[in-house]
Amino acid sequence: MYDLHVISLLELPAEFQPLALSPVCPLGTSSVVAGVDQNWSVATARNTEVVSDSTNVLALECALRRRELLRADPKSTHAVHLAASHRLLRAQRYESPRLVAHFSSFALCSAGRDQGARSFELSALGLHMRFYLKSLRAFLGPGVPLHLSLTDFGSLARDPLLETQLLGPIRSEFEGVTCGMDDPRTSGQGYYLDLCFHLHATGPSGEQVELVDGGSVDWTQRLLSNSKERLIISGIGSERLCSESWGYVAG
Repeated sequence: MYDLHVISLLELPAEFQPLALSPVCPLGTSSVVAGVDQNWSVATARNTEVVSDSTNVLALECALRRRELLRADPKSTHAVHLAASHRLLRAQRYESPRLVAHFSSFALCSAGRDQGARSFELSALGLHMRFYLKSLRAFLGPGVPLHLSLTDFGSLARDPLLETQLLGPIRSEFEGVTCGMDDPRTSGQGYYLDLCFHLHATGPSGEQVELVDGGSVDWTQRLLSNSKERLIISGIGSERLCSESWGYVAG
């Protein structure tokens, strides 16, 4: 079976720069950047913590790169797109057998400036979604049904641009992929700023398995003290994907 992360790198859009992350990052990266409990991370004696979420670390690098761009041009719209394959360690004890304390993850992070009408957010989300759909199609084959769901926590009225500029084009590009809005979703509320998405695959039993999670966060806004900054993050875990029986044999 092909390695998912090798396939992911092969399918990575040209806009993204892959990075190799250190096993540790500054102490507080998860709790300060993402606002999650510090107990999620394993701290060391030297003011560092073991990486528990690579999107937090990528966000720090995105902020550094965007800061340099803003120093040269305070209104820079140049986007920063980063990717990383990394093994994560978390300190929680999970009850669900599908959740494990250490696992491999492939993550994307896209940072840029607000361009009005959610232009940056829709463009970056489209890059992320298409990447995962292409990678999963290459890994799982054409016979496994995929479902993409989008949620908007930031608006009570549905934004028509979500259909015309994001879901509609993706629906027409990927045969056998269903996609639509998931208005009842509550998971991730308070973590994601507004737009977020899930990507599920359906196994032979008919059960949908969540494989990808991503969305818009305010991390670079806070790190750079700039309300015009925008950041889209996403990630996929290998263990959940490879632990399922999809009723096929990959080439």
